[in-house]
Amino acid sequence: MKAHLLQMDIAWEDRAANHRTVERMLDDADVRGGDLIVLPELFDVGFSLDLAAAPDAEGLTLRFLLRLADDLGVTVHGGRAVRPCDCDKAFNRATITAPADASSSDEGRLLCEYAKVHPFSFGREPESYTGGDTVALYDWNSGPDTLRVCPAVCYDLRFPELFRLGAMRGAECFVIGANWPDARQPHWRALLIARAIENQAFVLGVNRTGSDPYLSYAGGSIAVSPRGEIIGELGQQPGVLTVRLEPADARAWRETFPALNDIRLLNR
Repeated sequence: MKAHLLQMDIAWEDRAANHRTVERMLDDADVRGGDLIVLPELFDVGFSLDLAAAPDAEGLTLRFLLRLADDLGVTVHGGRAVRPCDCDKAFNRATITAPADASSSDEGRLLCEYAKVHPFSFGREPESYTGGDTVALYDWNSGPDTLRVCPAVCYDLRFPELFRLGAMRGAECFVIGANWPDARQPHWRALLIARAIENQAFVLGVNRTGSDPYLSYAGGSIAVSPRGEIIGELGQQPGVLTVRLEPADARAWRETFPALNDIRLLNR
């Protein structure tokens, strides 16, 4: 199974420009049917708190993700803001789409929508976004192989209990899209490796690069094995990190070293 992590320099609040950037980056990648494409958090607008600009109100990004899945025959893991009509705030979501088949509706092709559970209070995110309350899972299918994936978004990475719940529900891979500022870049790398080791799962973390009107970002997108080994890693420049994952590796390691069987949930 092959995943492509797109480390983008996101154009501020310019949905059309960012869609074009994704297409251009994929033109240079060796993408095949059944692959997984992973995009950063809020890849279409950047980490914007502006509820007039950030939400995907007309569904343009959703349609883009659906079309990308169809055109390439892949699973697409993207990020967008969604503001339900009855809410005064939006949700920061990971939206995962699959290619159509003869019986697929748009709803059937929408594999998963995960709302970021932990809005970034230090960055004022709760002023515009409401946190979700559900751990989500989806199956990434590639030919005869399947990986059970648990999505997370940026600041979620600091909360290991979310990942533990995902692992207990069958996750073999965690995928995190982020706008992680360069001031805390060492934490990004260390926490991604830790989440892989403690859950005996693949971890794919894609971060943006470049800058927005408020912060700068150092990229550092990375793929980690269930043993905590680095499968691939990018520096600060935009680029596509392509990695191969073998589902059997996670299952064999969990069987050889069955640490997850020893989980004990304690009362507070």
